[in-house]
Order: sequence, then C-alpha cells, then structure tokens
Amino acid sequence: MKTAVRRRLIPTILAFVSLCASAALPSAGVERGPQRRTVVTPAEAEARVIVKFKADSALMRTLSASGAVSGPQHAQTLSSRLGLSLRDGRMLGLRTQVLKGDGLSSRDLAERLAGQADVEYAVVDGRMRALAAPNDPLYAAGQIGTVPASGQWYLRAPTSATITNTNSVVAAIDAEAAWGVTNGSSSVVVAVIDTGVRPDHPDLAGKLLPGYDFITNTTVSKDGDARDADASDPGDFGCGEATSSWHGTQTAGLIGAATNNGAGMASVGRNVMVLPARALGCGGGFDSDIQAAMLWSAGIAVAGVPTNTTPAKVLNMSLGSTDACTQSYVDTIAQVNAAGAAVVVSAGNDGLDVGAPANCAGAIAVAGVRHSGSKVGYSDLGAKVAIAAPAGNCVNTSGACLYPLLTTSNSGSTTPVAGAAGAIYTGNGSNASLGTSFSAPLVSGTIGLMYSANPSLTPAQVLDALKTTARTFPSTGFDPAVKTCTAPTSLTDTATAQTNECYCTTSTCGAGLLDAGAAVGKVATATANINTSTSEVVVGASVTLDGSGSRASTGNTINTYDWAITSGSTLAAFTSATNASTATLLTSAAGSVTVSLTVTDSLGKSATTSTTLTVTAPVVAPAATSGGGGGGGGAMELGWLLGWLASVIGVWAVTPRSRRR
Repeated sequence: MKTAVRRRLIPTILAFVSLCASAALPSAGVERGPQRRTVVTPAEAEARVIVKFKADSALMRTLSASGAVSGPQHAQTLSSRLGLSLRDGRMLGLRTQVLKGDGLSSRDLAERLAGQADVEYAVVDGRMRALAAPNDPLYAAGQIGTVPASGQWYLRAPTSATITNTNSVVAAIDAEAAWGVTNGSSSVVVAVIDTGVRPDHPDLAGKLLPGYDFITNTTVSKDGDARDADASDPGDFGCGEATSSWHGTQTAGLIGAATNNGAGMASVGRNVMVLPARALGCGGGFDSDIQAAMLWSAGIAVAGVPTNTTPAKVLNMSLGSTDACTQSYVDTIAQVNAAGAAVVVSAGNDGLDVGAPANCAGAIAVAGVRHSGSKVGYSDLGAKVAIAAPAGNCVNTSGACLYPLLTTSNSGSTTPVAGAAGAIYTGNGSNASLGTSFSAPLVSGTIGLMYSANPSLTPAQVLDALKTTARTFPSTGFDPAVKTCTAPTSLTDTATAQTNECYCTTSTCGAGLLDAGAAVGKVATATANINTSTSEVVVGASVTLDGSGSRASTGNTINTYDWAITSGSTLAAFTSATNASTATLLTSAAGSVTVSLTVTDSLGKSATTSTTLTVTAPVVAPAATSGGGGGGGGAMELGWLLGWLASVIGVWAVTPRSRRR
C-alpha cells in the first residue's frame, strides 16, 4: 500500500515536534477562574416595568408645570386610568421611571402601559446575571495533578488584548459569551471525520449519534472488517506508529463533550450532537474513504452505505497532506457546501504552506496560534487560511506543558481500555493535545453554536461571520526575537518552513483570532410571526392579529412589537396598541390590507413579517315582495307553498270516499 494513505495529525507526536516555542517560563502565580455560583431565579413577586413617557405628553406637561426636576412618578394617575394597583419605583431619568404592580405579570403590565398615549415605551425590568462558567471541574484554571494547571484556558475570555508578558492569554475564544446567546441545539449535528470515537467515555455518552466506518482496507481499519456501522476507534497503532492516538475521541470532546454536568470537561458546542465518521486508521486514510465519509455526513447518498438520517451541518476534518487540492476534493466539498454544510479543516503542522484538503475552495482552513495569539511554531500558514484558533503550546522547553488543550481520550496504549476505566483527559505531559488538529474543532464547535442560533445560515454566511468578527492579531510583544510571519513558498520544501513563533498577519494566518461570542452574536436572529383567525374579513368588522408566536434569538426575549399597515391604510385602522404582542384591526372599506410586524429582542436583533387580509363588502339580502291578498299578507315563500300542497294531497289521499256501483 503506497502513497494514497494520508498522514495523520497526531497530538502525542506534536508534543515533541512543536519545540514548544522557546519563550521564557511564565511566573509561578496560579490564575484563578470565575467563582461558581448557583443561579436561582425566584418567582416573580411583583410586576416591574421601565416606562419612558413622551416629551409632549399630558403627564410630562403636568410634571413640568409642577416644577419637578428629578423625574416622573406617575403611578397614581396610571392606577386610576388602568384600574390597577401601581407603585412608583426608581426614577431613571427626566422622562423614565420604574413602575411596580400586583396581580399581573411584568410582561402584561408592560403591554398595558405601552398602550397609553403618554408612553413612549414600556419594557419589562428583567434580570441579568454574570455569564456563568460551566460547572465541569476541569474547566477552571488552578488545576492540580496531571491535567494542565491552566484548565480549559482556550474557552474562557481573553485576559489581555495585547501581549504584555508570558501569561497574556490573547487567543482564548470567549465561548462563555457565545453560551450567553445559545448553549447549542441537539438538532445541530457536527460530523467528526477521523479515527472513530470511543463511545464509552462518560463525557461523550449520550452525545454521539450512530456513525459509520468508511475504511475499506482491512490493514488500515485494524478492526478486522471493511465498511460497517461501527464507528468506534479500535486504535490506530502500527504502520510505523507504536501507540494509538485516540485522535477522533480528542476532536469529538472539544466539539461536543457533555457540558455543565458537574463532571469532566466542557466543550465549545455544549448541546450539539456529534456524528462519528471513521475514515482514518493505521497509517491514515484513503482519499476515497474520506470523501465518502464527507458526502454521507452531509446527507448525500453513498453507494452501498445506508442513508444518514441525521445529516451534519458541520464537518470537522483534522487531517491533511502536503499536497495540492485535487479535483475530487473540489467536487466533494462543493457538494457538501451545496447541501448546506460547512467544511472545517486543520491547516497542518509543518510550518509550510497549507496542504490539502484545507487548501481547497469551500474549505475553512484553520491555523494554530499560541495562548498569546502569535502563530505557534508548527502551524502551517498562507493565503488559504481562513481563521486562526488556539492549537496548544507549552511556552517552556522542559517540564509540564503549560497551555495545551485539554480533551477526552483513552488510556490504552495500543488497544482501547474499555468502559469508564479507560476514559481519561489529555494532560500536560507526553499526552498533551497540541496541533492544528485541535484548532479546527474549536471552530467547528463555534459553527455548531452559530447554526443553533440561526438554522437558516449558509456555509458562505458562516465563513463571512467568522471573518468579520475575528479579533485582531497581536503584532508586538515583550520578546524582540519574535518576527512577523511571512508567506511560505512551498507545500513540501522544509528548508523554507517557518517553525518558529511569529506574529500573524491576515495574509498568513487568516482574518484574525476566532471570537466565538462575537461570531454567534452576529448571526443570532429573531423570528416574527403573525397568526389570524381568517384571511378574509367583512367591511366594518374587526380582526385580531396575534404575534405571540414570534421568537427572540436564542436565549433572549422579545422587547418590542411594532405593528404597521404597509398597504391599504385607507381601508383599515388599528384600534388597539401597536406595540403589544396582539393588535386589533378595524376595517372600513373593501380591498386588500397588508399588515407588518417587526419584533426586536433583548440582543437588539429584529425580524419582520407581514400578512395580507382581503376586506369584502357585506352581502345585502334581497328586499321582500308585497302580496296582494286580503289580510295584508306578503307573497308565499316557495318552501311553505310546497309544504302546504303536500299536506293537502296527503289529507285527500287518506279521506274515505263513496264508490259507484
């Protein structure tokens, strides 16, 4: 078997070949993570609403005439108008105050107040809370033992915008901000095209969908058979490797390990589901197997393989070669993109120009950066890179690795140790997770959150959002020996490889540093919806328009409803508030009326929809015709006349009569 087998990107080997970039050893101070608090939302004891009054309203004119300068306190007047028990709360400005009430919800009170002519807006005085870190024990910094002391530093918010010392964490992706929008949806699937996944790891239990093994060569497969429905990783040792990498299990953990479950680690995607597609084994994998796995993962039919009933929206491919992109990869990626799935590929780990399939059109190539935001020595680079994300680095040249990426793995050296007994997390020693193999899953998990927040995204929109929200690379630091990265000139010439730390540019490491919070926030969307009992109404009748089926962007609430007549405004008018979840429309003339609803949520996201009503003239009954008979009666109705004739005939038929002889 020769060169069709692709090389693997193995983190245990990268722990030695990356050289860990020879920066100075950081200070010994232990970085503390956020204090964990149990958030309890109490029952609503009273309605609370923030109200702003119109400048020219009667209430504000009265206030101005009284000479008051501190702000409005209009609870008494509004209580009388609305028949509610209201209390004045804090004054927030010259025209803004808090109003409190009993016997109704804050939302109901806001809607009642919004209908008042004096009110500019009324919104719920809601609760905010600090973005909570997940309760997975390995998430925080200050870890003790064989796991990295920095914990899952790469998921937290950056501690610095620039490099000021060896402890400056500039490249962390701020997953907590993304989780403030969405924790991910179980309907979003991320495929892991890799060595397979160990399904018995507790942090992956319940997070894996039924996958498939696409390896056709039994030597590569190592499981004694060809293609089948078992996507578990039997180990990829042999073919020149003395140990197994559990590579697919590691990438799967970064994307979708169970999170906030009080055990183990946190993942980027939290609630997204992981679909294992095994295409790499002993010595790597064939292009044909990899491409079949790609098509199947996206829900595209593959001959001889059962249909994938849970198509993925994201394909993570932590694999590659030092080759140019082939047409077969171009075609495959185009099909996957057309099916609506994004393809994320590691840039590579040789310090060279980006190889295949990361260098193919339609792929999102991910370079690797250090905790400080500079390019990690081993990462490939070049114009084909889309974005950069943490790849893990050690900083020090000896001792425990300080900034690796912690993730799920197995303790088996060659074959897996079954069950929970074999479930481990990668640490700070020889099993440290280092490489662009682990940069890509951070991007894939982020895209899973993006699709959770906005299922209608296209792969092109995903890429645009990642690029436009990326944070700027640091360009200077405390070490004068670190230079600016330059574009590589070869896919294979190691003499031109840039294997030292360098400062990234947009022509060498992509658009910038991955910012998960900003990317998810950019694409999160609201949805407006109008329900009516009928689409046809008679002139003079009213119809209720119900917008309560609208939804905010994930994890947020709708703040405002804005109803408007966009066509046919002379034929109808609103008779109720136009900034509540429902509105009443009174028709006055026949024709067509189009009504729009715009909702805006607490994240500032808006959505608009419209519906058209047909207004018809009332049906006029024909006038009655006067009769000419005595007694002033009118003309007989046909039905009554037929009934009378039938009764006469019936009587005649049963009346006895004499017979002639």
